Amino acid sequence: MDKQEKGMMNVMEGSTEVVKGEAENFLVIALKTPVRFEGKNYDRIDLTRLQDITAADMIAVNRRMSRSGNVDITPELTLEYALNIANVVTGLPLEFFDQLPPYAAMAIKGRVTNFLYRQG
Repeated sequence: MDKQEKGMMNVMEGSTEVVKGEAENFLVIALKTPVRFEGKNYDRIDLTRLQDITAADMIAVNRRMSRSGNVDITPELTLEYALNIANVVTGLPLEFFDQLPPYAAMAIKGRVTNFLYRQG
């Protein structure tokens, strides 16, 4: 491998790190105002564990929604689905997500939907 090829490899490796960092930052939602829940203040919602969900997790969320009476043709596009997935990946109770301001709830929906559909 000549000097130019080595330089290109370093640029590519550096680019991968930047892209990974950007993806992780995209999955952390900063809250404009901290949200207080069960005696604790939250200033961000970290969805980076989206990278660890499985099809079984997604099916469990679909079943939970069906039991509650929500039957959508494309459940993965709903706010309820996104908040349920956020519940799975953060471990925070659904009641936490129910009290979020609209901008935060819609940011979660956007991040979850984007994450699911940009795979591939």
